[in-house]
Amino acid sequence: MREFPDNWNEITLSVVVPVYNEETTLDDIVGQLHEVPLHLEIIAVNDCSADRSGEILDELLAAKRIDHVIHQPRNMGKGAAVRAGIKAANGHVIVIQDADLEYDPLELPKLMEPIVAGKADATFGSRFQGGPRRVLYFWHSLGNRFLTLLSNMLTDLNLTDMETCYKMVRADVLQPITFVSNRFGFEVEITAKLARRQVRIWEIPISYSGRTYEQGKKIGWKDGMAAIWHLVRFNILSRG
Repeated sequence: MREFPDNWNEITLSVVVPVYNEETTLDDIVGQLHEVPLHLEIIAVNDCSADRSGEILDELLAAKRIDHVIHQPRNMGKGAAVRAGIKAANGHVIVIQDADLEYDPLELPKLMEPIVAGKADATFGSRFQGGPRRVLYFWHSLGNRFLTLLSNMLTDLNLTDMETCYKMVRADVLQPITFVSNRFGFEVEITAKLARRQVRIWEIPISYSGRTYEQGKKIGWKDGMAAIWHLVRFNILSRG
């Protein structure tokens, strides 16, 4: 495993971008990533999209605007896409970046700060610690807080936002862990497995520009119910 550098200039941040039917936002999110004042490795994983996402990613790769493109052989879910990206990452630190413009890449440097300072092995970007956010669904927010509460009870952590996309972890901590979730259960699984290994986690307030379902939001109540099962699965039934 690569040695972790002592200064920012030598650190590579691998950004794993799971993609499913995001043809309208891909160019924008890649453009935003290129504005980040860090050395990035951009890894996009096309989860067998039914729109032009795969073609657009290949065009971005040919234009050298992203570093790697992985095409899943069939639609396998966000968790499977993230696993593929983590496996392919070559950076010192790995972060997950959704392609839907809900999370602002310009906040990645402040997520990096505790890791570079040696205070943390992982940072979670919290949408519920006072950062600016779009006002949307009450029940969606309540569901997130409920799942975070259950997760905290089982992991003995005191997170405010377990379901956040922005989870940044040192590669030497993340890559040896075996993950199995295919869909949105990945958020539960990574939290449970980091907690079990007593990884030092910090939370950082972030902004959040949530999408409506009409704009393409993909998480629904069925995913919330599945998350409860995954909380039991990864915190009680499975000790891996």
